[in-house]
Amino acid sequence: MKVFPGFLLGVLLGGCVAVDGAGLQPGTTGVDDVIQVLGVPVMRWAEPEGGETLVYPRGPYGFQTHFVRIDAEGRYSRRENVLASRYFARIQPGMTTEQVVRILGPSVSAWTVYFAARDELVWEWRYCDDWNEPARFNVLFDGTTQRVRSTLAASESMRGLGDWDNARRWCGH
Repeated sequence: MKVFPGFLLGVLLGGCVAVDGAGLQPGTTGVDDVIQVLGVPVMRWAEPEGGETLVYPRGPYGFQTHFVRIDAEGRYSRRENVLASRYFARIQPGMTTEQVVRILGPSVSAWTVYFAARDELVWEWRYCDDWNEPARFNVLFDGTTQRVRSTLAASESMRGLGDWDNARRWCGH
């Protein structure tokens, strides 16, 4: 199993980053200023069309992973929470682990599970679903090929996880 370096440390530190983006101006704020405001990203990669993506997960107890997009000129373009249904719908059977990470960011390492009997690796993210309830999204990979087999999404209340009434308040917008 390939492990992305620094995932656990990054996820733990990423949970402490304030990603409100106060003061960031699209088209004028430079990438160094973004990092000064938001902190060092957990992950970062160059985009094929130029520019780059900086990743700021809020897990394991947060409900968001923010992708900060930097344009080809090295300026802040936008910030978006990728833990949402429209991004989950992009995950398709046959995708690689790297393709999934570039859509959703890193999963919560502590919730990564390998099932030997099924040769299946499961990654999990926590998010607020379309009904404003705490939920979990899972990507199930073939353990040998590291390619997506399927996905699963369910609210934490349906899974019998945590203090659902208290957690629901955190999903309020």
